[in-house]
Amino acid sequence: MCNLYSITKGQAAIIEFTRAMRDTTGNLPSLPGIFPDYKAPVVANRGGIRELCLMRWGMPSSQRALLDAATKRADKLRAKGTELDFKELLRREPDSGVTNIRNTSSKHWKRWLGVENRCVVPFTSFSEFNKAEGGDIWFALDDSRPLAVFAGVWTNWTSVRKVKEGETTNDLFGFLTTEPNDVVAPIHAKAMPVILTKRDEIEVWLTAPAEEALKLQRPLPGGALKIGARGEKYDQ
Repeated sequence: MCNLYSITKGQAAIIEFTRAMRDTTGNLPSLPGIFPDYKAPVVANRGGIRELCLMRWGMPSSQRALLDAATKRADKLRAKGTELDFKELLRREPDSGVTNIRNTSSKHWKRWLGVENRCVVPFTSFSEFNKAEGGDIWFALDDSRPLAVFAGVWTNWTSVRKVKEGETTNDLFGFLTTEPNDVVAPIHAKAMPVILTKRDEIEVWLTAPAEEALKLQRPLPGGALKIGARGEKYDQ
């Protein structure tokens, strides 16, 4: 599961690569370490316009996952003799979100696979954690850290992300994963992000019918990635 990545290329490079028509990010700094629930740049279809904007990383969890979490919390409170309104407890169950999306056939994810909810997530490197190999292992296309994007989805959602924030409404994103290629598999055998390296792939993901776009949910060819750093929480 990829829960850390970087984007160190500027707005002009992102706009040129993705053909974004509008930029609402303001003064976008270099982001050498993006963690779950951080705000990060995303290029999304918004109101018929391709926009470079900021969203929080982590799509809504499934109703089942939230129900299970709220039930466990309710059981603990009842064991202490606390009276509660379970419906209200469920509504306020904290949900930090789902960063990586694998099962696109799930009913939970299908609702966001239309063109209006697809996005691409710019990155220059991403990390998979493997303690035996040195901790965070950073992958990039090559040592120069060229720009690429993850194939993602987004939504506008009202929920409790953090207890201290209470209920808020946010633009949220996550990106798809697939089987790892030969470079990622020795570090993380379960999955790798779905990576798009060409403009025509970006066009397919952002504009094509879902059945065609989902053909891009595949690993990069062997040797298309290399390890660029080990053991660091931030990348260049």
